[in-house]
Amino acid sequence: MSPKKRAELFRRLRDANPAPTTELHYTTPFELLVAVVLSAQATDKSVNKATEQLFKVANTPEKILALGENGLASYIKTIGLFNSKAKNILRACEILVKEHHSQVPRERDALEALPGVGRKTANVILNTAFGEPTIAVDTHIFRLANRTGLAPGRNVREVEDKLLKAVPDEFKKDAHHWLILHGRYVCTARKPHCDRCVIADLCEFPEKSLKMAG
Repeated sequence: MSPKKRAELFRRLRDANPAPTTELHYTTPFELLVAVVLSAQATDKSVNKATEQLFKVANTPEKILALGENGLASYIKTIGLFNSKAKNILRACEILVKEHHSQVPRERDALEALPGVGRKTANVILNTAFGEPTIAVDTHIFRLANRTGLAPGRNVREVEDKLLKAVPDEFKKDAHHWLILHGRYVCTARKPHCDRCVIADLCEFPEKSLKMAG
């Protein structure tokens, strides 16, 4: 995809959604961290339902630690892999208290050193909580980048690196949210909704016309 088409693609996504954000509910970087860790292999809706109750009683590292593993698990038991996620969150809270004055660090290395936090999660925190121009590549963004020709790659890191080079600077801060929402609701996995896609004419998906006709 040419630089001109990429810029137009993001202009249209911006026009359609000028202030995109995550669908996870949070009010602090720590709440976002917990929500993102819980969202692995789970829907944002299921996470929000659990954290709505959890954050009413425990929304700091100290309060989460006071719950203990069984206490925390009781709030998140509806979420997949809740036992291992509870362990990771508690261990992360211990590190935040001991090494970061109970604050979520703004440095990638420090974030990735927290249990349950990989590169994708760190990118989400850096972008959404701190406004850094990072792009977290999940399954939706990986599919969209390859399908449209925006930034094709064989794995998520390759796609991330290509997106960081391809996305114009003015769009980088919000690119993650535009792409994930477009992949989640329009450019869906099994049957993309090309008929209501604002970037359909820019897309280089070979089967696009068939999808539009169907």
